[in-house]
Amino acid sequence: MFLKKTKIRSKEEEQANTENSQCIGELLAKAKKSSDFKQFPLRDESGQLIISYYNTLIDQQQLQLKILLGFRDRPYELAKLEKIDDIKKMIPIEDIVITDNIKEAESKLLKGYAILQMRENDQRFALILLSNEKVGLREQNNVENEFSVVGPQVGFVENIDVNIHLLRQQLNTSNLTIKEINVGAISHTRVIIAYIEGVTNEQHVNTMTQRLRDIDFDVVFDSSQLHLLITDNSITPFPLLLSTERIDRAVFALINGQVAVFSNGSSFAITGPSTLLDFFISPEDYLLPWIIASLFRLIRIFSVLFSIFATSIYIVVLTYHYEVIPDVLFGALSYSRHNVPFPPVIEVLFLEFTIELLREAGARLPTKVGQTLGIVGGIVVGQAAVEAALTSNVLLIIVALSALASFTTPIYKMSNTIRFLRFPLIIVASIWGGLGIVLGISFLIVHLTRLESLGTPYTVPLYPFRRQDLADSFIRSSYNLTSKRLSYLRPKSIWRYQPHNHKRKKNEFDE
Repeated sequence: MFLKKTKIRSKEEEQANTENSQCIGELLAKAKKSSDFKQFPLRDESGQLIISYYNTLIDQQQLQLKILLGFRDRPYELAKLEKIDDIKKMIPIEDIVITDNIKEAESKLLKGYAILQMRENDQRFALILLSNEKVGLREQNNVENEFSVVGPQVGFVENIDVNIHLLRQQLNTSNLTIKEINVGAISHTRVIIAYIEGVTNEQHVNTMTQRLRDIDFDVVFDSSQLHLLITDNSITPFPLLLSTERIDRAVFALINGQVAVFSNGSSFAITGPSTLLDFFISPEDYLLPWIIASLFRLIRIFSVLFSIFATSIYIVVLTYHYEVIPDVLFGALSYSRHNVPFPPVIEVLFLEFTIELLREAGARLPTKVGQTLGIVGGIVVGQAAVEAALTSNVLLIIVALSALASFTTPIYKMSNTIRFLRFPLIIVASIWGGLGIVLGISFLIVHLTRLESLGTPYTVPLYPFRRQDLADSFIRSSYNLTSKRLSYLRPKSIWRYQPHNHKRKKNEFDE
């Protein structure tokens, strides 16, 4: 009986060891899908003393000085090494954990630890701390173009390894998969595709990967250049992929089931598939009460509509449709334009080009000089134009408000698109009046409905209509209503989190 029990126990132990080894193999196999995962033997014999780690999460200096050089300088001690527990005596690092717990290994591997095994698929291994928490957390990587009052201010930098390090600090899961591609016939620029396995639809990953591999270009300087090379439609002023320098926005895109692309030398990430409404969402919308966040989002959308159509409506009203002007305003408008010798269209184009000139000059100059130029130039030129009877003071107010409204969009590329759309509408409004604006709106709607981002309709959830995705579109609903991922992204896992059921708490005084 004793022998039988011993045999049974030995079989159980062998089975447990086999399952544990398979778990280690599965963990390392999953990690090997990422290009930043490294694994190699420290001995000359293959399969002996294997070290595994994420290259973007560890400190390379600690790896070289405390492990690689230490083993090279002590070959005799290395030859006598028989148990994994003896590693603590050889490596001058305090935080070394000897364990066979797979969950602990996965957790620590994603926090900057290296796994050291005596032999391949050993059930006991050493976890060695090699991380550097200060990497990427510098003063000079604060966001500049997507500033928000509430929330983190840490942005990406030009080093692609640092960017992946910052990304893995926020997404501490082995399902975050990194693929590396070299783009550019001369530059061979490192380009990274990041996505969450088990969440992101494989079709989006394959589409992005194929388009990046098909690029035949000599030198790739920036991720914005990649954006132009892989876009679905190059004959459009609208950005079809969202560029961001904020870590929180990129993380939010990944957990929703989108794909992120990083280019070495660029501090911006590209995320897609993107929709039109994505460009009016600010990260601080999710850090404020949903009622206030919804109000701010609606203000942005109405500001964009005002910025696009305000000056063209001014031309239509003063050129073709005087009857729509209220009697109270008719006298003020007539008085403001009675000395202006130009028709409304020339007046509008003059002020629009002046505003654009001041904006471009301010953007190209140093920060302090640009701010001074924008304030002083706007006041001086505007006041002088009104006094010289080149334009009316009413139009000056409308153009200034249109310029301010275009800055409410969180994404700079969409702001440029809004600035561009005003000019064709001004032209068609001056030629055909109200009919021209209707034709311009119709053409704009048709054009938007035909656009796609990585094969996904650009105007979803409006067209095709997705009622369940409207909870986080024009308004930001309560977190109880946004627990599901967006259906048009076709994610593998639809639930982001379980919504809270706010049950009425029983009052102690009711007992």
